[in-house]
Amino acid sequence: MGAGGSSAAGSEGGSGRTGLGDLPEGCVAEIMLRLDPTQICRLARLSRVFRRAASADLVWETKLPRNYRYLLRRALGEESSGGRELGKKEIFALLCRRNAFDGEHTEFYLDKNGGLICIEISSKALTITGIGDRRYWTFIPTAESKFRTVAYLHQTWWLEVRGEQEFCFPEGTYSLYFRLRLGKANLRLGSRVYSPEHIRGWDLKPVRFQLSTSNGQFAQTKCYLDDPGIWIDYHVGDFVVGNSDAPITVEFSMIQIDCFARLLTFIRFGGLRFAGSKNSASLKAYSPDHIRGLDLNSVRFRLSTSNGQFAQSKWQSEEPGIWLDYPVGDFVVENSNAPITV
Repeated sequence: MGAGGSSAAGSEGGSGRTGLGDLPEGCVAEIMLRLDPTQICRLARLSRVFRRAASADLVWETKLPRNYRYLLRRALGEESSGGRELGKKEIFALLCRRNAFDGEHTEFYLDKNGGLICIEISSKALTITGIGDRRYWTFIPTAESKFRTVAYLHQTWWLEVRGEQEFCFPEGTYSLYFRLRLGKANLRLGSRVYSPEHIRGWDLKPVRFQLSTSNGQFAQTKCYLDDPGIWIDYHVGDFVVGNSDAPITVEFSMIQIDCFARLLTFIRFGGLRFAGSKNSASLKAYSPDHIRGLDLNSVRFRLSTSNGQFAQSKWQSEEPGIWLDYPVGDFVVENSNAPITV
């Protein structure tokens, strides 16, 4: 088949010359076995022979994971294929779409060229500290999320996000990521603008990301969140799957637990700090500015300890705009080795 006598259409074009369209369908299929799915779909446009070869089960079976029947069951769920057996190309196309399973907050799809599974989990499917309290969290509808909503954190001093997923993953190495963004977008002159004004504390202490699997694999990373305004995939770690027929459970978490000394960076109404000497300590509260009405009635401050100590005081706030230390009371520590709750 010389260069001068070849054409994509071949004899199907009626020119009488030998072309690619004259190749045996089995030969074309053998070539396609060695190509990736994107290349196969491009070649299918060359001629009817290529189109038939590109639909052959023997071609697409090599592109499917070994446990594709399990994946198909998870993808279809309660649906059915209409009583007919799906071709391998149809199965491949079905698995490559976003398939919801275990409810509407978890989806998986087959990577077209890698043959591995990608799973995406909505924040609504995770266990998050204080997620039901609207003082700390709200769910915001947005087109930026594939789930059409994101969880927005207003304030906290203890953030813990946990989740787990059981799945029969195709063999391979998988990476786990948390997708996060610091800051809330505001529309200004038709554009989204992210202000770092209300983002505090994330650059003081790293967030701990962790994963573990039911077969003993473990990974942990620590990372500062210091890049506001953009979505970032924070890499937690990797795990390896050697048997696609055995389900594996992956547990993952994101934790940021700050100490009392840094509460001011998270809590809207000020914070707490410990200041004391060897034998005593005072618990101080900071009065926030921009709050009206505190001069009308006395504010009651109170402390109690796990070993029965108690103190209470009342103060009237009459000096707005400046930081004041209002003494709540004192408590005594006699044993430095015994934890005490205040």
